[in-house]
Amino acid sequence: VQLQAFGGGLVQAGGSLRLSCVASGRNFRNGATGWFRQAPGKEREFLGAVVWSGGSTYYGDSVKGRFTVDRDDAKNTVYLQMNNLRPEDTAVYYCAANEWGGSYYYNDYNFWGQGTLVTVSS
Repeated sequence: VQLQAFGGGLVQAGGSLRLSCVASGRNFRNGATGWFRQAPGKEREFLGAVVWSGGSTYYGDSVKGRFTVDRDDAKNTVYLQMNNLRPEDTAVYYCAANEWGGSYYYNDYNFWGQGTLVTVSS
């Protein structure tokens, strides 16, 4: 499974941004694709994920209600819609995938894309 993430950038506090993760490979549709982030000096944090078959979604507590994960089957793409962004959302955002199903845990994802930097100014 290969993953390419797009869409990071600079946004003002209160604004919105949508990240895209394009997946390719043989078996990614057997599992889930999701998003993590890592700020300097902090651990990698789970944000959300979607299971390709059936569309079940999982969200991290810190972003529930502000961030939404969805998928476009035709484009093999998973999106992270981020609303009401805050300076503390500044981080490198990563998409990740596995071949078996949804999970909140970093160690359950064995394919990772390159990070994309999101900077939220106050």
